[in-house]
Amino acid sequence: MSQLPREFDLDDYVTAVLHEDLGRGGDVTSANTIAEGARFSAVMDTRQEIAVAGIEVAEAFFHRLDHTAKIERLVEDGDVVAAGTDLMRITGKAQALLSAERSALNTLQVLCGIATQARAFAKAVKGTGATVLDTRKTIPGLRALSKYASRMGGAANHRMRMDDGLLIKDNHIAVNGGDIVMTVMRAKAGNHGLEVQVEVDRIDQIEPALGAGADRLLLDNMPPDVLREAVALVAGRVPLEASGGIDLETIRAVAETGVDYISTSKITMGAPAVDIGLDYAICS
Repeated sequence: MSQLPREFDLDDYVTAVLHEDLGRGGDVTSANTIAEGARFSAVMDTRQEIAVAGIEVAEAFFHRLDHTAKIERLVEDGDVVAAGTDLMRITGKAQALLSAERSALNTLQVLCGIATQARAFAKAVKGTGATVLDTRKTIPGLRALSKYASRMGGAANHRMRMDDGLLIKDNHIAVNGGDIVMTVMRAKAGNHGLEVQVEVDRIDQIEPALGAGADRLLLDNMPPDVLREAVALVAGRVPLEASGGIDLETIRAVAETGVDYISTSKITMGAPAVDIGLDYAICS
C-alpha cells in the first residue's frame, strides 16, 4: 500500500476542502430532502482507464462526515485499472455521505488525472533510458499531493521546494550581468551541500558551466538535433535534463537523444481530470 507524503496533512486538507464546499450552512439540499436516519450503499467506479492516486484521501472525506461509514477499498494507489472498474464500496448515513461526495470525487478525479498523465509520459519514453520528471508548476497548496500522484503514475519528482536544490536559471545569470561562470561559482561557494543545476539554452554555455563546477545541466528548449550535440559534448560528465515545450507528441524524440532526464509541467498542469462517478445501489 502506498503512503501519502509526510509533508501532506490529510486532516487539514479535508477540513479546508469541506469548508469550501459546505460553507456555513452545510448541505442544505440533503438536509431538506433526506430523512436524518436514511442510509445508502454506493459504488465508486471509473468510466475510463486510469492510474489510481488518492484513494485514501477520497475515503477520508466520507469518514470525516460519517465516522461509522463502512468503506471497502477495491484498488490501491499505483494500480492501473480498466474502464468500468469499481474503486470502492461505501455504506453509511445518506445525508453525511452525500455531503462528502463532491469533495471526494473532485480530489480523486484530479489526482488520478495526474497519475494517468504521468503514466502516459513514462510509457512514451520506455526503453530509452530517460527518466520523466514533474516540475514545481503545480496548483498552489496542492504540490505534495500533485507530486505524489505523479509518482503513482510512474514519473519521478524534481524539486519539491526551492530549498531542495540549487537550480540556476537564466534570470539568475542575467542579474549577474550574464556571467554564467561567476553565478555558478558563487552557488558552489555557498557550502550548502546541495547539487547545483544550471539551465543553459545554448551549446556555448555548456563548457563554461561545467568548468565552474555545475553538477547537472538543464537543457532548455533545445530541439532534438541540438540535444544530441549537447549529449555528445558532455559525454557523461554530468547528468543532462531536457525541458521546455515537452508534450506527449515530442517526448519520445527528446528521450532518444540520450538525455538522462526529461521534465515537463504537462504532468501536473496539463492533466485533465478523469471520469469517476459514485452510483447509489441501495437507498432507504
